[in-house]
Amino acid sequence: MVLGVGVAFLGYFAFALNDALAKALVVSYGVAQVVAIRSVSGFLLLTPLLIRSKSKLFSQIERPGLQLTRAILATVDTGLFYAACVYLPLADVFTFYMAGPIYTTLASYLFLREKVGWKQWVAIIIGFIGVVIALRPSSEVISFAAVFAISGSISYSLAMVINKKLERTSDAVLVSYQSFVGIIGAGALSAFDWRPVTIGGLGAMLLLGMIGTAAHLMLTRAVKLSPVSLLAPIQYTLLLWGIIFGFMFFGDYPSATTILGSGIIVAAGLLIFYRKSKSVDRMDPQLPLDVP
Repeated sequence: MVLGVGVAFLGYFAFALNDALAKALVVSYGVAQVVAIRSVSGFLLLTPLLIRSKSKLFSQIERPGLQLTRAILATVDTGLFYAACVYLPLADVFTFYMAGPIYTTLASYLFLREKVGWKQWVAIIIGFIGVVIALRPSSEVISFAAVFAISGSISYSLAMVINKKLERTSDAVLVSYQSFVGIIGAGALSAFDWRPVTIGGLGAMLLLGMIGTAAHLMLTRAVKLSPVSLLAPIQYTLLLWGIIFGFMFFGDYPSATTILGSGIIVAAGLLIFYRKSKSVDRMDPQLPLDVP
């Protein structure tokens, strides 16, 4: 379980780095164009893993309906996030995404029957209050960019829950399906907003795919190692990385309310981790990691 938490932390850091690069790219290129090219890079990066594992990617598909649904949700999440980044600072987009753990925990309770104690629910609500404080509610809350971010957050959360239902499928295969759907779907949409690509821009989009693929592999592995409801609060760390990268790369200075909200969010996430760890210890002190 602890290993899954550590992998999730690394995965979210990679996602934040990936999204900072994406924000820089969508200023000059179309969102679908960026998603399509990064998907090609991710698919190529996974090819050696698929060959080595002798995976029959298209001839033997486990639960094809769920696989397709997950791949579409993950692709939609990526596109909506990039679309929101066109108009909002990186930390603001991450802040909207912080509602994701609420959706994930609720979905894991409804569909996976994972137990969520009342103290965890209270901690999640406190975390959401921190999100509201960091967000500084204004007219931007009802903007199209905010709708993009919130919808993407819901798509991402549902994809994470489906990951748990597909725990028999290897991580490489899961991300390969996602990359393939991204190539087909985003590739078709990019025809409506294709812009000339420089060598530097192409290299950056290919790098984007590599970082994103590594992040997805880490998170799909983390979900298999630990309960979804335990990993959900770790998504809060994206807000901290958003503030740091926003300042470093785009000159965005966080306000006092953003810093205060971030502190509340992190504290709530740590409380949930503590409560979940204690409940697992009481059930079985020698409980092994849930490795498929």
